[in-house]
Amino acid sequence: MSQLAVQGFHHITMVSTDAVRTLAFYRDLLGLGLVKQTVNFDDPGAYHLYFGRGTGEPGTLLTFFEWSHASRGRWGVGGVHHLALGVETPEAQLKWKRRLVDAGVPVTGPLDRGYFTSIYFSDPDGQILEIATRGPGYAIDEPADALGQRLVLPPDDRLPEGRDEQAIAGRNWPEPVPHVTADMALFGIHHITGITDDLQRAHDFYAETLGLPLVKRTLNQDDGTTEHWFWARYDGREVAPLSSWTLFGWPDSDYRARPGAGQTHHVAFRAKDDEEQRAWLDHLRSLDIQVTPVQDRTYFRSIYFRAPDGMLVEIATDGPGFTLDEDADAVGRALQLPAWLEPRRSAIEAGLKPLPQAPLGYHARTGVTPLETP
Repeated sequence: MSQLAVQGFHHITMVSTDAVRTLAFYRDLLGLGLVKQTVNFDDPGAYHLYFGRGTGEPGTLLTFFEWSHASRGRWGVGGVHHLALGVETPEAQLKWKRRLVDAGVPVTGPLDRGYFTSIYFSDPDGQILEIATRGPGYAIDEPADALGQRLVLPPDDRLPEGRDEQAIAGRNWPEPVPHVTADMALFGIHHITGITDDLQRAHDFYAETLGLPLVKRTLNQDDGTTEHWFWARYDGREVAPLSSWTLFGWPDSDYRARPGAGQTHHVAFRAKDDEEQRAWLDHLRSLDIQVTPVQDRTYFRSIYFRAPDGMLVEIATDGPGFTLDEDADAVGRALQLPAWLEPRRSAIEAGLKPLPQAPLGYHARTGVTPLETP
């Protein structure tokens, strides 16, 4: 087999305190499909919800453990700062801003990040989210065949002192957006940004161990001093979508991420099949990285290990997929359990709040309500 390289993102798993509220926010406000409702196989008393495109395309999957009594987490070294979802155009992004603001969700932006334009907001548990445009891409300030070769300083107009904050705040879609229109479709994980205490050590891990080349070295455009590095699946000509992993560098910081509600539990990269995953297992063990045996997650198989800064990382197979136990046109409609948990179904269901199939209204101030149907 040629040199191993992860295929991009498979999923990201976050922590929620209320599955119904999470459903209202991600399915009914953001328009993501619920592709599987099941339980945390390591904690069967808690929901594990999967949202994504189609029948659960890798790279589009956002998953949530419902831990109703979890305390609030925080971002920091070894954790994720924010998750970015992708949208095609700035016009569609403005529609998202209007839709979110009308739902009582505070939004920052749109901010010109050079490589894309971004708006920022938080989910009901406090997870920081971004909606970023697909382009213009990483080659605006470096040759497309030589990305990540030097530290690129952002121009002054992208930094706080050069922005027209009043104009940015005033940019919005002129009319209400009561429904997610086709042009607003969120196409998957645009990028994920974490925090590390040693960027060079992180580079050795993501580039050398996981096969993700460095595609950009720049500065955090919200302070102009923190180094911000990007890795992605890159063939020397193009950066693949659904693959950009970025880190803010906080050298020698002891401000650690704290697990809990509104925080990421782990980030999963893709292996195309079982054979490739077994190669990853052998590869990681050869480097003396502590890695779990293969775990059968029914819809994929997983191995887990930690980055040097403590971030929990998974490599998950693309298959068997989410139609294993449901028809393609019915994914996410009913609670699915693996065979070994079926004998406990009655007890498990009794401990879970039923998830409404009908759309829910979400408003940050007034809560979740059933939507009236015409």
